[in-house]
Amino acid sequence: MSSTISILTGGVTAPRGFRAAGVSAGIKANGGLDLMVLVSDTPAQTAAVFTTNLAVAAPVVVSREHLGRSRGITRAIVVNSGCANACTGDEGLQVARDMAWETARLVNCPAEQVLVASTGVIGVALPIGLVRGALPAAFDALGSDQDHGALAARAIMTTDPFPKESAAQFGIGGRDVTIGGMAKGSGMIEPMLATMLAFVTTDAAMPMPLLDRALREAVNETFNAITVDGECSTNDCVMLLANGAGGATVDEGSYGAFVSALTAVCRELALGIVRGGEGATKLITIEVSGGATDAEAKQAARAIANSPLVKTAVHGADPNWGRLVAVAGRAGVAFNLERARIQIGDIELFAGGRPYDERAAAASDYLLNTDVTLRVDLGTGKTGAARMWTCDLSADYVKINAEYRT
Repeated sequence: MSSTISILTGGVTAPRGFRAAGVSAGIKANGGLDLMVLVSDTPAQTAAVFTTNLAVAAPVVVSREHLGRSRGITRAIVVNSGCANACTGDEGLQVARDMAWETARLVNCPAEQVLVASTGVIGVALPIGLVRGALPAAFDALGSDQDHGALAARAIMTTDPFPKESAAQFGIGGRDVTIGGMAKGSGMIEPMLATMLAFVTTDAAMPMPLLDRALREAVNETFNAITVDGECSTNDCVMLLANGAGGATVDEGSYGAFVSALTAVCRELALGIVRGGEGATKLITIEVSGGATDAEAKQAARAIANSPLVKTAVHGADPNWGRLVAVAGRAGVAFNLERARIQIGDIELFAGGRPYDERAAAASDYLLNTDVTLRVDLGTGKTGAARMWTCDLSADYVKINAEYRT
């Protein structure tokens, strides 16, 4: 079978041997879905990356502990939305441990083989009684079809305007390998080594060192290349489970194909997070070239992607190339103004140290699209390049976050 990647519909239940459910536990005041359970029918090797924020939420602490104790073996993930269980002290830690313990009891596995995640308002106590009461119903509702995966994806949402799912398939030695995932995130998005919440499954078997390397490579190219508002959450995590149910094993020879498929799944999820950014109306791709190194190009791209002045200009279809020049010049990287170039779409607005304002009307028309690209050449003459994705900044972002708790 060819290693050509096929994009599939579905999410975490697309690979064999995984079941999921999403139910209402009553955590959200509106009665929406707010409890998700994902179960692997057999023990799964697990790699994960977590928030770099030093204000770490209780579920992150517990999941890190459990991965260490289980040596990377997982049977289930339990997630609640509507409450972050962050900055909640020893009581919050105990709630996260109780979520794992109650889930493990139903799965019939050790507690350390259950990972926990939460998302929602920081500093609010998570009512464990609601979780405990809803878990049996969640287990009764577990299923392996696409509809069950879709309910699970909805159950992890907070301010997300839509659920994020993705799946892909390729072949190893005549066997199909399927990768599926789901993610949530809308605001407080600039992951820096993780993301908001993302859960990815595969039915391939894979040695732990390869699994961990693959996840970090894919995350660096996708979740680590997005930003909505430059904020890093207390609860961020990406978890990748490999249960081997499909019968194929990834080794060094097939590693490249696996990473390509994994990156395709993660990219779709990451772009979904940006498209669904709080108040967003446009997906913005930032392409930076001419960097002294790739790292410097990415640093400049991140600065541009996080600039409120750039994001508001795009929202208003204002082709303000001067804001791009200003951000590139203060990004802390090598920059040559006389050789720098600025393009909005394919329309060059600044090059050779001078503007081309006669092209501004065409650039403004281009910015009316929902998907736009901004290109900046730093002018160093070197080949460093990077890409990041962000969204525009609208009045709705301010409204959503001004009223988040009230």
